[in-house]
Amino acid sequence: MQRSGITDLPLHGGTVPRWLADRMTLLGTAIAESVIHHYGVSALLSRLADPFWFQALGCVMGMDWHSSGITTSVLGALKRGLNPRTQELGIYVCGGRGRHSRQTPAELLRYADATSLDGYSLVRSSRLAARVDNNAIADGFQLYLHGFIVAANGEWAVIQQGMNGDSGIARRYHWHSPSVKNFTNEPHTGIVGEHQGTIMNLVATPAGPAQQALLEVVRSRPEAILANIGKLTMPKHHDVRAENVDLKRLGAVLAVAYQREFHDFASLLLLEKLGPRTLQSLALVAEVVHGTATRFSDPARFSFAHGGKDGHPFPVPLKIYDETIHVLRRSLEAAKVGNTDKIDGLRRLDRFVRAVEGSKAPSTGLNGTIARERQISSSLGGRTATRSRRTTEQLSLF
Repeated sequence: MQRSGITDLPLHGGTVPRWLADRMTLLGTAIAESVIHHYGVSALLSRLADPFWFQALGCVMGMDWHSSGITTSVLGALKRGLNPRTQELGIYVCGGRGRHSRQTPAELLRYADATSLDGYSLVRSSRLAARVDNNAIADGFQLYLHGFIVAANGEWAVIQQGMNGDSGIARRYHWHSPSVKNFTNEPHTGIVGEHQGTIMNLVATPAGPAQQALLEVVRSRPEAILANIGKLTMPKHHDVRAENVDLKRLGAVLAVAYQREFHDFASLLLLEKLGPRTLQSLALVAEVVHGTATRFSDPARFSFAHGGKDGHPFPVPLKIYDETIHVLRRSLEAAKVGNTDKIDGLRRLDRFVRAVEGSKAPSTGLNGTIARERQISSSLGGRTATRSRRTTEQLSLF
């Protein structure tokens, strides 16, 4: 999964309410810690560099399944949850949106001082990644968010987002240091997006003569490159539709959660007496932790764990959300003292869902599933957020 990519998202206004932001911090931290526990810090960075996995993570955390705000809110939640435990987990999140992005160099230098890393090299990588996506590729997107996630061994991932005010689209760019061999020699493998006319790409191979001309003028090599594989374009419609979800995969999750023969065995795997609705959420969280890259082609499916703050596909079920956090947190704490049964149960649950998916689980009816979730929403503490417009800051340092 050492790859980069881009995601196109409809621009959304509004804010994340405190009741959801706090829960996103707890759940996002627990998921990240679970990935680190099972696969290591490098694997977490690799996942963050995958635009499909990142979108699935935001969906399972209860954010709007397709909006631009998923980037800011997920990075903010991870920064709040992981940074206080950086010495324990070996990972640090820098930057953010607007003014927070301008703090990235100082944050990287502080972290480098604490870990004996080359802080100036990290700052250079941060600035170069931003320059590439903001300046070298004239695709109409202006960066306003820059996140730099670095591990204690110096490996890093970059997540940044630009805005095209004319089209109403935000574009998210992902980088992962192992795939960047040379910033001046195509660290990404391609740019894919909706055709918007001819654009200027000063770092594409055919642009060699233009680069030479620039070199003669400025007597320095352009510090830029092209971008990314793994293109994810989110639709503008707000509701979740059947074409946005792999119904066979969702059907397997629902079968495990609600069919008695599956539910009993899955609960046994988790060593918990969980209700079917919590099991449904945990099955999707387990896939975020343990799933391979090919499992995230339909990130909207993961919004069936905890809904979305805008009510699509259904309101956020706070009772289920809190129970999911509780199960994850309890299993992680038990693993610290050598009792890995519960945390390993999540991995077995993920495998079990895939086995059901490959055998007798039918494709689910999406409309009926959404209707049922909305019908039981009030009993699960279902909640949505009100929207308000807010302006978008742009990054002056780029």
